Amino acid sequence: MSSHYQVVEQMLMHKADLRATGSLSNDMGLARWYNSHDLIELDCPSHHTLSLYVAEGLECYRRTQNGWKNGGAPGRFCLMPKGLESAWDVRGPLEFVHLYFTDQHLLSLAEQIWDRSPASLQLNEQYFAEDASITALYQQFLLSLDWQERSHQLALSSASNLLLIHLLRSFSQCQWHLPRVTGGLAPSLLKRIQEYIETYLDQPLLLRDLAEQACLSEYHFSRMFSQSLGIAPHQYVLQRRLRRAEQLLQNSPLSLTEIAQQCGFSSSSHFSNRFRQSRGMPPSQLRQATENNDTKLVPDQRPL
Repeated sequence: MSSHYQVVEQMLMHKADLRATGSLSNDMGLARWYNSHDLIELDCPSHHTLSLYVAEGLECYRRTQNGWKNGGAPGRFCLMPKGLESAWDVRGPLEFVHLYFTDQHLLSLAEQIWDRSPASLQLNEQYFAEDASITALYQQFLLSLDWQERSHQLALSSASNLLLIHLLRSFSQCQWHLPRVTGGLAPSLLKRIQEYIETYLDQPLLLRDLAEQACLSEYHFSRMFSQSLGIAPHQYVLQRRLRRAEQLLQNSPLSLTEIAQQCGFSSSSHFSNRFRQSRGMPPSQLRQATENNDTKLVPDQRPL
């Protein structure tokens, strides 16, 4: 993760335990923290921070003009805009995940989606708040995916964009309606995107890369792609990775590590886990079934 996120530096000056970090494709940052019995002061960082409480947090207090206030709990969030000075009294255990981003991330996203920039941009502070959309995006993506896994980067970048769009619409003065996206990608363009995916299936394949191939914003590309195929880009790419893995397991002598690399997974263990989740068996079992000509376990080899 880039070192320019001051909240990380300031947190590390206290008792906070930094348990994991990650960098998204657009240089947004992720950090998983644990803390207990600590007094933290954050001094006007130049970036924004979205924090979701993952576990505990019932004894976390925020200093306000009217004294110390609490209200933390798993699933609640705090939005700390840039330039905010804040103090937190963590009187019990707390596990939380931060998403760090800048004005430039928000402005770029606004220009892509609405084709205009706000005259000014200011997020509204929230603390100990509840929002079903934020919680769902965290739980489905940021909390469940491996931040270092190459094959997860497309899903993580998509989720971070959705989070920022939601913040712009719900917690800023830019409460613009999302533009309607009707119709999918032209057949020739869809074919070109699919060919691009097949060519670079061994790479992380970021949402911005696919959108650039279509000369569309990430927002419009994602929705048009989904309308064309009925699934999101990250779901389609995972399907193709697993399908290629099936073909290599059945038709090549490559090791599981080599197959994982050729299909865009960071490790054979991660590949095996995703394959088992999707196919109901480990890769080694499919390979053995192929060698034994067990037609009950060998999938249809026609391309998807």
